[in-house]
Amino acid sequence: MQTEAELFALLKDTLVTLFEIEPERITLDANLYEDLEIDSIDAIDLIDQIKRKTGHKLQAEDFRNVRTLRDVIAAVEKYNLPQA
Repeated sequence: MQTEAELFALLKDTLVTLFEIEPERITLDANLYEDLEIDSIDAIDLIDQIKRKTGHKLQAEDFRNVRTLRDVIAAVEKYNLPQA
């Protein structure tokens, strides 16, 4: 199970590498669409990268209400919960 800090580092690295976003713009409260200029096609690429790096497949509907990186982490953490 990955921590919030680990997930944030993974997302930050992905955003810098994949979308060439300046690292200083990437914060937990950065709005994906307004602050980081991620569009719907980019969001699909981001979901794919999350799956590759965490092993958890997010669904497009998981991203429907996502606005910030903190929201992305919360969506990933849903799949990181230990199975009972």
